[in-house]
Amino acid sequence: MSLDIERVRALYPALSDGYAWLDAAAGTQVPQPVIDAIAAAYSAGIGNTHGAFPGSARSDAIVTRARAAVADLVGGDPAGVVLGPNMTTLTYRFAYALAKGWGPGDEIVVSRLDHDANVRPWVQAAERAGARVRWAEVEVPDGELPAGQYDELVTERTRLVAVTAASNILGTMPDVPRITARARAVGALSYVDGVHATPHGPIDMAALGADFYATSAYKWSGPHIGAVVARPALLETLRPDKLASSPSEVPDRFETGTAPFADLAGVAAAVDHLADLDPAATGTRRERLLASMTAVEAYEQAELTHLLKGLSSLPHVSLVGSPRRRTATAYFTVSGHTPREVAEHLAANRVNVWDGHCYAWELTRALGIRDEGSAVRAGLVHYNSRADVDRLLNALEDLPRR
Repeated sequence: MSLDIERVRALYPALSDGYAWLDAAAGTQVPQPVIDAIAAAYSAGIGNTHGAFPGSARSDAIVTRARAAVADLVGGDPAGVVLGPNMTTLTYRFAYALAKGWGPGDEIVVSRLDHDANVRPWVQAAERAGARVRWAEVEVPDGELPAGQYDELVTERTRLVAVTAASNILGTMPDVPRITARARAVGALSYVDGVHATPHGPIDMAALGADFYATSAYKWSGPHIGAVVARPALLETLRPDKLASSPSEVPDRFETGTAPFADLAGVAAAVDHLADLDPAATGTRRERLLASMTAVEAYEQAELTHLLKGLSSLPHVSLVGSPRRRTATAYFTVSGHTPREVAEHLAANRVNVWDGHCYAWELTRALGIRDEGSAVRAGLVHYNSRADVDRLLNALEDLPRR
């Protein structure tokens, strides 16, 4: 079923400001049900977990619901959902824990396609352990990550393969199942960055072959919370640094400090919001999520086609990358203008976009644009309308040519 875009947009108070919010690749706006869930948690009263009083019990229930919601979203096990402030912080935490077992002679494989949050933590952990870092390269200029290169990159010495499910600037969706299958064949673990991929279609971490799947709620209409999902049995094998007095069970042992319980209430509400995007969807929340996110993917791809066609028709605009399979994300430059100048012009025309490397540090260098300010990114999600896309295109057409 197609999305009722007007019904969806009406749920987002921020969209009433008259701007075209095409900055979603850096973080989405939040619908009213999520705002209400966070406010309700504070209004009811919450305390730290595992206490003897009702406010504490409410926090316990909030955490349980958040884990179950994230598990439903990605096809994981609630007992394997680790919650934290963001994907970067959690990835550093897992890098420290996993690297305790690495040493000279071991290898890890990272890719030039990835956001730096799925590169630097592993590179730095490998350096501390004396392990070797091997790089999967991106094809330039199209921005593909050929899966075939992993046949040689991944060896019996490989301990971990880190790869993105989708590039956060080009939208490139590499063949993750093939890459993780190669890792599994030699007994290596796979850490899949799903931050950019999760908002754009149905996710099944088992089908992807991910031992660890990372995602961030603020990329799919939730609060600023990150999560890493893994099999509970795998988490049991890891011993992260923690306080002696903090819980030792899984997944709690990975979660340092006191959680933002009200925001976690918003995480569950955001997943429920996604599950309800297709009002005709039925069944369990997981089943409704799969149906709704399939509808989201179809809607976004139609709008992406319109966006790419429009950008290609503007003689002063050049698209960066041309991946065969991509999320609804466009990265482009405008002749005679720096990316920041373009972003400022668009902002003056009430269009929100991002400019710069967007933490795709290795990829923008490989594309040869990092030192020149990189490019401009427009990212579509399920609440963006055709009018949003057209406003971007019209504003670009009006940009003074040099």
